[in-house]
Amino acid sequence: MAAVAERAGVSRRAVYLHFASRADLVSELFGYVNEIEDIEGRFAAVGDAPDPATALDAFARAHAHFMAAVLPASLAVEREARTDPDAARHWDTAMYWRDATNRALVERLAREGVLAPGWTIDTASDMLLALIANGVTATLFDRGWTPDQVGEHTSRLLRSTFLAPAR
Repeated sequence: MAAVAERAGVSRRAVYLHFASRADLVSELFGYVNEIEDIEGRFAAVGDAPDPATALDAFARAHAHFMAAVLPASLAVEREARTDPDAARHWDTAMYWRDATNRALVERLAREGVLAPGWTIDTASDMLLALIANGVTATLFDRGWTPDQVGEHTSRLLRSTFLAPAR
């Protein structure tokens, strides 16, 4: 909270007048970012996609562009979650929603009969969660990839990994 106050140019007390705890501050920060970055709108194309392959493409592109906007904050919360209970609660919530979103996408693949052989809904959901982890995205951005490149190549990876070969 002291670092936030210093960066904002206000007293620590002023920060506590607006946010009762670090958890409140983190929740408000992510709520604000999600609103500004229109997370629901960004990912609407996934649910609206006419077929599973197009849904994977939309997911990969939406995720890449969203992460370009939130990655620094997400990495900070992930790092602090190891030692800060407030950050840990927020991180657990964020991971819950990532997992739920991934699972819904994988369930669609399974429901429409195109989930690649060897995958279950559980294993594919877990793998998808790992593939879109902060560290993976950060590595690609650090190597100079643009959000469009990350989205395009992630889409290619998801299609080749999770879609059954055409008959």
